[in-house]
Amino acid sequence: MRFRLTEDQRALRDAMRQLLARHFDGEALRAAAEGPARLDRGLWRALGDAGFFALRLPQAEGGVGLGLPEAVLVFEEAGRVLLPGPLAATHLAAGVVPGAATGETVVAAVDGGLVEWPAQADVVRGDAAGAVPVRSLDPLTPLHRVPGGTAADPDPVAVLLTAAEQLGTAGRVGELAVQHARAREQFGRPVGSFQAVAHLCAGMLVRSRTARAAVYAAAVTADPVDIAAARLLADEAAVRGARDCLQVHGGMGFTWESEVHLHLKRAWVRTQRAGGVTESEEILAAALAAGAA
Repeated sequence: MRFRLTEDQRALRDAMRQLLARHFDGEALRAAAEGPARLDRGLWRALGDAGFFALRLPQAEGGVGLGLPEAVLVFEEAGRVLLPGPLAATHLAAGVVPGAATGETVVAAVDGGLVEWPAQADVVRGDAAGAVPVRSLDPLTPLHRVPGGTAADPDPVAVLLTAAEQLGTAGRVGELAVQHARAREQFGRPVGSFQAVAHLCAGMLVRSRTARAAVYAAAVTADPVDIAAARLLADEAAVRGARDCLQVHGGMGFTWESEVHLHLKRAWVRTQRAGGVTESEEILAAALAAGAA
């Protein structure tokens, strides 16, 4: 299934891609990964000026007045470049926490037993009392664990935005794998000409396109079951895609000059957000059981 974006949606996606290219290119990504976790307030305000956080806020309340499909598009672009920070938490706080919509206020949120970026946030939604830092797989996502934290019912919008970020990673690692397979040579031939590598790239493309169809459809229906299914497909496309991309790159994919391993680490961290994979599996299983009854 293929979705045709409207002219306005394409313009929104392209504008976000251009903004991120100016403010968070590959060099900025590597610098952020190699240094201590630091939130770029200038970039955060630039996102606010572009309407990233206020995208779904009604115009009467100072927002852009768009919907979930448009939010999915901009979060997919953020996922493509591994944009750091509590993006979904701040987006969901627009209109609730003063300054969140404009990017002046950075908002983090307790998500089950974890909270991302609490030390750098201005506001932490939820009870983060006693939160202690834990080592994160992703050097661009500092984590704290909340003692005794229990998972609440996840916000379906948070689930969908997480899936959109995973979709961005799935698309990006597919591009990186194909680029490397065309350029890298072994035995006088591009490695992409070898069947095993070609199959890896083909599998990444299929999973990415399948996940994109599911995520875009869920953005239109906003149905929790559709969102749960989209999240599972997007998680698989991102994690398996990043692992296969590493396989195509070999040892080069683990170097700090490469972004491939960073995509895998971020994809793993995202699988723990908004109820995690298990919650989405439970929602989908319950719906399937009800339909079979």
